Amino acid sequence: MVENKIRDIVIIGGGPAGLTAGLYAARARLDAVLLEQMGFGGQLLTYERVENYPGFPEGIGAFGLAELISAQALRFGLQVRNAEVRELDLTGKIKKIILSNDVIETKTVVIAAGASPNKLGVGGETELTGKGVSYCAVCDAPFYRNQDVAVVGGGDTAIEEALYLTKFASRVYVVHRRERLRATSIIQEKAFQNEKISFILCKTVTDIGGGAEGVRELRLCDVKSMEQTQLPVTGVFIFVGIKPNSHFIPLEVSRNNSGFIYTDQEMATSVPGVFAAGDVRAKELRQIVTAVGDGATAAFNAGRYIENTF
Repeated sequence: MVENKIRDIVIIGGGPAGLTAGLYAARARLDAVLLEQMGFGGQLLTYERVENYPGFPEGIGAFGLAELISAQALRFGLQVRNAEVRELDLTGKIKKIILSNDVIETKTVVIAAGASPNKLGVGGETELTGKGVSYCAVCDAPFYRNQDVAVVGGGDTAIEEALYLTKFASRVYVVHRRERLRATSIIQEKAFQNEKISFILCKTVTDIGGGAEGVRELRLCDVKSMEQTQLPVTGVFIFVGIKPNSHFIPLEVSRNNSGFIYTDQEMATSVPGVFAAGDVRAKELRQIVTAVGDGATAAFNAGRYIENTF
């Protein structure tokens, strides 16, 4: 089934980048529709609190920020559909967004599909996902009250999630393969001052042990001595980077080796009329504030492309 009208803009993704693109498109009186498979917020919803978004001196809850951004976009009439994008046909002047039971035609596309957490790829990870293996502390921390858990990773997300876990767990072990953490200094300082957090550096996870009852232990390997040790825990939270949600994007959209989409400073991709914003882009800094800027830029330039092309 094909919609009987051609949209101005179709935005793929309902995180901060997609919602901001929708806000700018709706305010510009463009015929825009945002497609989101889950709920508003994207990776923002894996955090408890946001402290580095301008305008909130005391910080703001991540769910609350997602609600505020979406409410503002909807206030200006942004149309939203709950749908999964299967593939894109970008070969013509009019682009086609192919859903499971529908096809939407549009003059421009803004890809703001975000990214998903990487996996360790070790034994037990897949089998124990949901039974002690998690990729979202905010989602699952309450299940680990007064228990010992581990966080794998050393970046901002890993350390922020470790801090959050201390509200529930009795002990949080941070396992990182390097001698130093990669998190920003202010986040590290908070973690080092927290008595519930212990750091296990220069070690990698080689296996996650457990069974029907859930996770029992992590098997670790020292990167220097190659010594094997075991760490008894009932939960492991994995934060070792992200991969772009770009599986549905055709090859003519240029990407780097990791699958992140190349854009210019106008957020234009290698295909005319197709823009990208947020974590799905190839860029240095992935933050809420940069995603919002990407979304605004993408929508503005999509509107300019329509004016010059149609």
